[in-house]
Amino acid sequence: MTTAARAADGRRQRRAYIGSFTSAGGLGVLVAAVDEESGALTVLGGADDVPDPSCLALSPDGDILYAVSERPDGAVAAYRVTGDKPELTGPPVAVGDGPTHLCLHAGHVLTADYGSGSVTAVPLRPDGTLAARASGTLRHAGSASGPSRPGQPHAHQVLPAPGDHRFLGVDLGTDSVRVCALENGVPVVRRETALRPGSGPRHLAFQPGETDGSYVYVLNELAPTVTVCRWNAPEGPLEALGETSVLPGAPEGDAYPSGVVVSPDGRFAWTATRGTDVLSVLAVEDAGLRLVTTVPCGGHWPRALTYAAGTLYVANERSGDVTWFTVDPDTGVPVRGGSIEAPAASCVVLDV
Repeated sequence: MTTAARAADGRRQRRAYIGSFTSAGGLGVLVAAVDEESGALTVLGGADDVPDPSCLALSPDGDILYAVSERPDGAVAAYRVTGDKPELTGPPVAVGDGPTHLCLHAGHVLTADYGSGSVTAVPLRPDGTLAARASGTLRHAGSASGPSRPGQPHAHQVLPAPGDHRFLGVDLGTDSVRVCALENGVPVVRRETALRPGSGPRHLAFQPGETDGSYVYVLNELAPTVTVCRWNAPEGPLEALGETSVLPGAPEGDAYPSGVVVSPDGRFAWTATRGTDVLSVLAVEDAGLRLVTTVPCGGHWPRALTYAAGTLYVANERSGDVTWFTVDPDTGVPVRGGSIEAPAASCVVLDV
């Protein structure tokens, strides 16, 4: 039996998993039931075995949940999630300093290690559990272009390329995106694309659908903008085409974009921005994006954004909640549905 339990009528009940910062009062990994009609969440249980599990990823069958431990002595852990309380499958495995993101790729878990500016690969055993140690580390090179970050690499995200054997690494410190591959379990760089100096790329999302990932939207934390790139698969690299602001006019005060997602039909993209605490709706038009509107994020300091089955979920770190929004399919505009308490929330992932 997979992650999801069965409802009284026999239907499969979906689950959501919420990561948090235990160092800021978070409860570790929370497990929540997902209402199939409204998208509403109900907390069922959780686990606090791993400190600061700020980013999560699920195995394809939904039985194993992977979590980074965003600490200077960074680690990645694997939980079995067949009940309401996730159970560790073994001791966490050491990675780089301050891992902020992870993904599954080619039989490995990859982590983006912000503090050490590196990408670490940890092999997976046939049952989906972690090997005892990492198989290789890629240390980024370069320096920051703007005054807002120290002059060193800061890997922030790793993401597999769709239908491809490569993955992309986003580095906020070097203002670049690297196209990488695994060679005998060791991450290596194939191509690197420099973005506008000082933009501070943080996360990216591929354009789905008929374009087959031919466009990539890179969210810049220090701008705040999205850089539209052409994805020249299978050869690469990314080709930057232009930037679109995620906020109307000049932002007042602090504004730090955090997450970007694209609708499955490829018509809309949404971003979250901390400080201004808004979600931005962007319409996809040809090779570009157009800002449609912004709406309040439902809390304070939206760190991550997730889309599933017509619903947007926002992890509001400083207000300590997860808010969900029903998305109008014609306009792309989110309408607030409700929220649950989740202290120091940092991310939300949902099973299939």
